[in-house]
Amino acid sequence: MNFYTRKWVKPEDLNAHNTLFGGRLLAWIDEEAAIYTTIQLGTNSVVTKYISEINFVSSAKQGDIIELGIKATHFGTTSLSLTCEVRNKITQKTILTIDKIVFVSVDKEGRPLAHGKTEIVYTDERLRED
Repeated sequence: MNFYTRKWVKPEDLNAHNTLFGGRLLAWIDEEAAIYTTIQLGTNSVVTKYISEINFVSSAKQGDIIELGIKATHFGTTSLSLTCEVRNKITQKTILTIDKIVFVSVDKEGRPLAHGKTEIVYTDERLRED
């Protein structure tokens, strides 16, 4: 899994318990997954179709640096399935996991559209997974 994005947890990202607000984290994940999917499918006409159970393993607090990991797991005719892990950059402790996120390529009317992709594309050889 590649960890492309890092976020610094700031005061405006906290909930009433002074830990990272789950909704903020999910918004970051959805955005990161959409960007990853756009790059993989070569189109920005994608929508979030499905997010499986979200497992909050631990929390993050103000000042923590977290990183979001996304990996393609399956290419469908119109879809791309991903898995996600969020972890603390310094301690490497897992904060959240999502087994499956599905994005669908759509046409101008929002109907599923075949994308023709079958494998992960690396835009930078340094990012290639072994």
